[in-house]
Amino acid sequence: MSRSWERKVQKNTKEINKRRKKEGKQSISESSAPKVDKFKGRNYVVPVLLLMLVALYLTVAAPWRSDFETDPTLFWVTVGCYVLLAVFYYFRRPYLAVTRDTMETRKLTGYKLLRPSDVRKISIQPGYVVIETIKGSNWVFSRLMNRFPIERMAERLKVYADLHHVEWEQKTK
Repeated sequence: MSRSWERKVQKNTKEINKRRKKEGKQSISESSAPKVDKFKGRNYVVPVLLLMLVALYLTVAAPWRSDFETDPTLFWVTVGCYVLLAVFYYFRRPYLAVTRDTMETRKLTGYKLLRPSDVRKISIQPGYVVIETIKGSNWVFSRLMNRFPIERMAERLKVYADLHHVEWEQKTK
């Protein structure tokens, strides 16, 4: 089935499901959206570094000394902001979302999307998945740094590479 035909089917299914929902009937399919495989990691390196920076800041500034000259309110607001930033980075989980035609992730500068024509090679190494792009920097997903499920990602990316004829490389130690 061509992609334009798939889009028409999805659009019509969505419209019919809206109409059936208003009538109180069950939808004809569970979802008209494409199936998304989302692999989530956990960011713990940046929060630990921020908390170590807070600890260094506390020991260098030593707010418990009697000759502490900085405004204590501003000092504790700064410490609180660094701790809040560490908590924010901990709960903002990195991910790789793979659909039939796209791959998506969130980088520091925002959400990034790759189509099959933008991918040069997918490389699987022990503990790492590297997606080499034609334009821009490579996407690296690490088990050590972000706790990604590398084995499950490799299985799904192999299907993606076979479907779109993307070069596939499996490295072992």
